[in-house]
Amino acid sequence: MLDMISPDQRLLDEYSDRVAGVAETVGPAVAMVSVGNRGHGSGVVVSPDGLVVTNAHVVGEAKSAQIALSDGSKLTGPVLGSDPDTDIAVIRADGSGLAVARLGDSGALRRGQIAVAIGNPLGFESTVTAGVISALGRSLRSPSGRPIEDVIQTDAALNPGNSGGALVESGGSVVGINTAIIAGAQGICFAVASNTVLHVLSEILQHGGVRRAYLGLAADTVSLPRRVAEAAGTGAASAVVLHSIVPGGPADKAGLVQGDVLIALDGRPVTGPGVLLRMMTAEAIGHEAVLRVLRQGRLIEVKVTLTQRAS
Repeated sequence: MLDMISPDQRLLDEYSDRVAGVAETVGPAVAMVSVGNRGHGSGVVVSPDGLVVTNAHVVGEAKSAQIALSDGSKLTGPVLGSDPDTDIAVIRADGSGLAVARLGDSGALRRGQIAVAIGNPLGFESTVTAGVISALGRSLRSPSGRPIEDVIQTDAALNPGNSGGALVESGGSVVGINTAIIAGAQGICFAVASNTVLHVLSEILQHGGVRRAYLGLAADTVSLPRRVAEAAGTGAASAVVLHSIVPGGPADKAGLVQGDVLIALDGRPVTGPGVLLRMMTAEAIGHEAVLRVLRQGRLIEVKVTLTQRAS
């Protein structure tokens, strides 16, 4: 008998099977997270002994949280750490032998890949939506005001309550933690990339928080004349102008002043505040950096020792 199933039908069936498989594999590891009277969000269990990853804005300033698993189990546990700069927090639930999700490599993603979101939107537990990876490498402002880099954009439907839930690729790896939707827009949603989540998780487990270097200044982007850029050896079209200096901070101690234009740090162009923030890594703590600065039309070099930013 001739096979009457069309190629398109086969593709749809395969797509359906992939989404269903992801839901069956990862769904048991996606929990509802509640904190006092703040409402609820979602979380992803990433270790059998109860490590749960969620959004920092879900737990807020809470010291503990309640975890409701898809099998009806109710757990509680302390918030081990929260990083508003990436909107990621980690909870230690009082459980063992729990179903877990695997954090994958978000760096291997491609636009157009299947994306499955699992969470608890508007209180509807274990909801599954599907779409594609719409874009990679987006920048999104975090609750602290700092830009979160390397954010994943997806059109998998998200609603309030999905925050902290899983964004999963078709092989079953969690590639993002859902974090935000744009009010008034349709099909524009965001997730913190899993590689960022892995870094934050490691920092919280080792240090109780994410360590970052600190300069002690606030700056805005400013255009850089070509002749200045060439003289500075960067070739960049923009830099940052310092509009405030924290008294007693590293920048203040190094002699930087309001109005200085910071062009480069250790020879790397500083083309905007976001670029400067990305340079403030844990590895830079204690490092004596050389800043190339334009002050009143004159190029100078200033040495500054970066300190650890207070949490």
